[in-house]
Amino acid sequence: MTRLQAKNVHISYGDRFIIEDLSLAIPDKKITTIIGANGCGKSTLLKAITRIITHRSGSIVLDGKDILQENTKQLARKMAILPQTPEGTKGLTVGELVSYGRFPYQKGFGRLTKKDIEVIDWALEVTSTAEYKHHPVDALSGGQRQRVWIAMALAQETDIIFLDEPTTYLDMAHQLEVLELLQKLNKEQERTIVMVLHDLNQAARFADYIIAMKDGKIVKTGTSKEVINREVLREVFHIDAVIGEDPRTKKPICITYNLLKGEEKDEEISHFDYPALVSNYGSM
Repeated sequence: MTRLQAKNVHISYGDRFIIEDLSLAIPDKKITTIIGANGCGKSTLLKAITRIITHRSGSIVLDGKDILQENTKQLARKMAILPQTPEGTKGLTVGELVSYGRFPYQKGFGRLTKKDIEVIDWALEVTSTAEYKHHPVDALSGGQRQRVWIAMALAQETDIIFLDEPTTYLDMAHQLEVLELLQKLNKEQERTIVMVLHDLNQAARFADYIIAMKDGKIVKTGTSKEVINREVLREVFHIDAVIGEDPRTKKPICITYNLLKGEEKDEEISHFDYPALVSNYGSM
């Protein structure tokens, strides 16, 4: 079953098309990751699916209804999005920021109800940020702030959460912390997670379904083993990669890679002893 689909979508900025004739289906209750080189249209696609920008033609359908015809508050009860660089937190406490997630449910003067407060406290608890409830958001570390933004998305009580590069600017430990939280939300609460990631190994490790894009088009979709391979990465990123198996997760892992620089470079790379290199990695 697929609740969210895009059919023959075209997206442009002025006369410049970023995405042309793109169709896809987002698997329900799974983690989907979109990968691709800078400028390939990943973030643009995310913005179109969540109606931040309008597509020129085609349709994006959620629960059988075109999102352009959906009431804004109703749509916000179904999907939440965290942009690449969230802003606007100056002067806000953690609790105040997370309370914004209740906007789709507020009426009249927008006062928080008992139900709103319960959901906010729950979201803070799930993301391990309850202790920061009265702290200024700007005083938190990068990883803590990212968890607070995720708490705000959870407070929306949506089944689908979109994240545009949620690990950007975070160190390795905080990146893992955020991704493990998203994986936990998916497993325990069956949230559909859709995110853009730059790190191929993180995408392979955490995604159930990967969408590889190039020049506004989809090159390949499928599991990490179907997408994270030498052929796909050559086409999408113009690199020649050595792919092994992560000894802990049994998922594909990019061990090393070279930038392709034409036929002469291809010939030189082909002389590497790939089987030996992959075998040595697996025995580490």
